[in-house]
Amino acid sequence: MAGESFIKGDGLILSIHDGTGYLPVACLTSNSLSTTRAVIETQTKCDPGQTIKRAGNFDYSISADGLYIDTGVDDTKFSHDRLLALQMAGANVTWSISTGLVTNTFYYGTAAISDLNLDAPTGQENSTFSCTLSGSGAIVLVDPIP
Repeated sequence: MAGESFIKGDGLILSIHDGTGYLPVACLTSNSLSTTRAVIETQTKCDPGQTIKRAGNFDYSISADGLYIDTGVDDTKFSHDRLLALQMAGANVTWSISTGLVTNTFYYGTAAISDLNLDAPTGQENSTFSCTLSGSGAIVLVDPIP
């Protein structure tokens, strides 16, 4: 596999637009982008015994896990409390993910915060949170916010 350039996960960071710019989701331990395309199957008398498949609707979701931080002290990131306020307001968010590519490409989109979980263990462990963004529309390579 000579000449291949593997991309490390550290370079792919989920950020959310706060009205003035993109802020990273707080202290991510992981994030992922999952895309699906529905397949529409038909069988007709024109093509007996064959199943014809065509592309249907496109859908995506983003999941993220991170450390819960006090955004009252550090307002340069989105943590559970800021995400919860947006979720409760029913607001869609505009997001970006850096791809880690040499060309410094970003993916952009709009999504609803569909799931948000806060885990607060006892003892010396840090509190963590996870969220799922349910995509609305397409994923684009040009920032939709000028």
